[in-house]
Amino acid sequence: MSNVEKTDRIVVSIRKMCADDLPVISELERQIFPDPWSESAFSEALSEEEWGALVAESDGTIIGYACYLIVGDEAHLTNIAVAEPFRRKSVAKQLLDHILRVVTEAECEYLLLEVRPSNTRAIAFYQKHGFHLLYRRPRYYHHPIEDAQVMVLYL
Repeated sequence: MSNVEKTDRIVVSIRKMCADDLPVISELERQIFPDPWSESAFSEALSEEEWGALVAESDGTIIGYACYLIVGDEAHLTNIAVAEPFRRKSVAKQLLDHILRVVTEAECEYLLLEVRPSNTRAIAFYQKHGFHLLYRRPRYYHHPIEDAQVMVLYL
């Protein structure tokens, strides 16, 4: 059975992102987001100690990724994405669970994130995993211009 068939869940391998992953990550980023991070932004995140970056692989292919930032007792989920054919198969949940273990071990008190109000599937995902709306940040996104919903999960 192939991992891309219609199933409720696929098992992925999660590892730290490395510089060799950046061309694939950048291409996925451009496909998924209207306001994508540049390859240099990912590269910078890899070089900073307080940043973490993960990839999810299936059959040796990168199918998702996530980035987070830890500053003191605060954690920030800055980016999480899954390639279209692998969505709704628990890949994002596996990435989020990994990040939650890391930030809990780092003794963070909460995990913050921003999400477009129009991204109702992402909002539903975050709510299902215990996040709730903290406040709205006006005109946060640029292409197209849209507010951000800042969500929080208290650890």
